[in-house]
Amino acid sequence: MEKQNEGVEVIENGNDTLLRKTDAALFAWPWKNLGNYKYLLYGPFLAKFIHSMNWKESMEDIWCLHILILCALRGLVHQLWSTYSNMLYLNRTRRMSQQGIDYQQIDNEWDWDNFLILQAIVGSFVYLNFPPLANLPLWDVRGLISCLILHIGISEPLFYWMHRLLHSSHLFPLYHWHHHESKITHPFTAGHATFLEHLLLCVVIGIPTLGTAFLGYGSISIMYSYILAFDFLRCLGHSNVEIIPHSLYQRFPLLRYVIYCPTYHSLHHQEMKTNFCLFMPLYDMLGNTLNTASWSLHKEISSRTSTDERAPDFVFLAHIVDIMSSMHAPFLFRSFSSVPFSTRLFLLPMWPFAFVVVLTMWLKTKTFLFSFYNIRGRLNQTWIVPRAGFQYFLPFAVEGINKLIEEAILRADRIGVKVISLAALNKNESLNGGGTLFVDKHPNLRVRVVHGNTLTAAVILNEIPRDVNEVFLTGATSKLGRAIALYLARRRVRVLMLTKSTERFMKIQREAPVECQKYLVQATNCKEAKQCKTWIIGKWSTPREQSWAPSGTHFYQFVVPPIIPFRRDCTYGKLAAMRLPKDVTGLGTCEYTMGRGIVHACHAGGLVHLLEGWTHHEVGAIDVDQIDVVWEAALKHGLKPLYNSS
Repeated sequence: MEKQNEGVEVIENGNDTLLRKTDAALFAWPWKNLGNYKYLLYGPFLAKFIHSMNWKESMEDIWCLHILILCALRGLVHQLWSTYSNMLYLNRTRRMSQQGIDYQQIDNEWDWDNFLILQAIVGSFVYLNFPPLANLPLWDVRGLISCLILHIGISEPLFYWMHRLLHSSHLFPLYHWHHHESKITHPFTAGHATFLEHLLLCVVIGIPTLGTAFLGYGSISIMYSYILAFDFLRCLGHSNVEIIPHSLYQRFPLLRYVIYCPTYHSLHHQEMKTNFCLFMPLYDMLGNTLNTASWSLHKEISSRTSTDERAPDFVFLAHIVDIMSSMHAPFLFRSFSSVPFSTRLFLLPMWPFAFVVVLTMWLKTKTFLFSFYNIRGRLNQTWIVPRAGFQYFLPFAVEGINKLIEEAILRADRIGVKVISLAALNKNESLNGGGTLFVDKHPNLRVRVVHGNTLTAAVILNEIPRDVNEVFLTGATSKLGRAIALYLARRRVRVLMLTKSTERFMKIQREAPVECQKYLVQATNCKEAKQCKTWIIGKWSTPREQSWAPSGTHFYQFVVPPIIPFRRDCTYGKLAAMRLPKDVTGLGTCEYTMGRGIVHACHAGGLVHLLEGWTHHEVGAIDVDQIDVVWEAALKHGLKPLYNSS
C-alpha cells in the first residue's frame, strides 16, 4: 500500500489498482475520538430504564433493558468466536490462512464494536416512532416463518447487490476498502467497516425483524434469536477456521447453497471478485459470482489432520507467570494481549475463575500452542507449560513439571523442530540444571535445547555503561550471576557478589583469570553496597534491602518476576530483552510485560541459535567466552537492544 497524498492511498481490489480515500462522507464514526468513553453512550438507556422502574414504577421502558441485554449478548457472541478462533491448539490445522494477525490489523479493528452502539441508537429511534413494538409477545411461531421468508426473499438479495456495488470501482475506494484492509479474517473483522456500511446493514437486519412485527407476527424471541443468529453467522464466515465438515455437504448437496462456510467467505477476502453473498451461496450462483474453487478448497481444509501441519522451526517453551497474567492471552482478550501486560480493573472479577482454570490445567492439560510468528520463511511458535510460577517452587510438583518439559522436547524432536528455547523457570537450575537433565537423558536429540541465558547475560552486560567501575550483584552464584561476574571481572570492574557461601564464591573466583580474581569481592549483606550506584538484581529484593542503595542507583534485573520499584530516587531497568527484526510477520501478542515486537532475551537467544544454524545445545553453565559471540550474532541478524550503553 503506497501513500499518495493526504486522504488518498493506492490499494488493490482483486486485479485492479485503485486510489482509496479516507475522507468520504459517512466514512468515519461520529464517536471516533471518544475512545473508551464511547461506552457512555449506553448510559441514557440504563438511566431511562432505572428512572422508569424507580420513579414511574412501570415497565414501559423495558425496551431500554432489552437493547442493553441484546448488545451485551452480541458482544459475547463475537468474543466467544474470537476465543475459539485464537485457540491455535484446537484449530491450527483447519485455518484457511496460516499467517498470523499482526499489531496493525488488531489496531485497525480495535473499535470493531462501534456497530453495536449504532444499532442500539437506531433501535431506540425505531421503537419511539413505532409504539406497537412495545406490546410484542414473548413468542409467536408464525413470526419464525415470516422472518425466514423476509430474510431469504429480501435481505439476502439486497445484501448481495449492495455488496457487489460496494466492490465497484467507484465505491470500493471510498468505503469498502476499510473492511478489506484486514488481511486475515477474524470474528472482529465482521464488525470492522465504515459508518455508512453499518447503516446499510441496519436496513438488512431491520427488514426481517421489523417486517415480521408489522405483519403482526413479531415477538421478543424473534428479535433476540434473529439478531444473535445473524451475528453468529457473520462471525462464522470471518473466523478463519473451518468448522463445517465436508461430509455434511456431501450428504446434503443442496445445503452448500443454503448456508456458507468460513472457507467460502475467506475466498471472497482473498480474491474480492466472487462469493459476495450474505449467508446463502445460492445468490452467488444466480448472480454467476460463485467461486468454482470453493467446494474443493473446503474439502481440502476440512479434511486436514495433524500430520498435514507444518512443523515449526523454533519453539519458545514458556509458562504461566501468575494467575492475573494468565488472562493476558489472545484467546481471551485479543486487544489486551496485544499490549504489554499490566493489572487492569476488569481482570479482578475474573481472578477466581482464572485461578480455578489454572488448577484444572494442573490436573489434566498438557503443553499447548499459544502463539506464532514468521521470520525469513521460518515458523516460530510459543508453547505453554500449563503451570504457574508458584507451582515451580512446590517440591511435589517438580517431577510433573520436568515431565511436561521433557514431553515437549521429545515432541519437538519428533516433528522436526530445530531449536527449542526454555523460558524463565523452565530452565531453573534446581529444576533441571538449566536443561542439562534432558540433554543427558536423551543424548541423540536432533532438536537443539537452548536456555538462551548467554544472550541474556550479553544484554545485561551491554546495558551497563563502560565507565562503571563497581557493581553490586545479587543472585551472584546463579548461572547468570556467575557469568556476569566473570565477564565484568575480565573488564576490570569490581563486583560485589552477594552470597553467604564462601565456598561457592571461591569456586567462581577461581574460574576468573588470576589477574582478574581480585575484582571479585564477596559481600554478605546489602549494607556493604551502600556506596555502589549500580545494582544488578538476580534475586528478589525486599524494600529494606533496596533501602541500602544510595540515591541515584540504577537497578538492572534478571529476576523473574521483576522486583517492585520501591525507591523513587532510583531508576529500575526491565528484564533483559531485545527487539525482533523488522521482517517478522504475523506477530500480534506481547510477551508478558514486554512491548510490541520485543521478546525476552532468552527467547531472542533461541532465535539467534536457529538463524545461525548452530548445532550445539546451550544448557547448563554459561560459556563466558561465547557472550560476545552470541551478542554479535544477534546484532547481525537484526535484533536490537532496547538501551544503548554510554
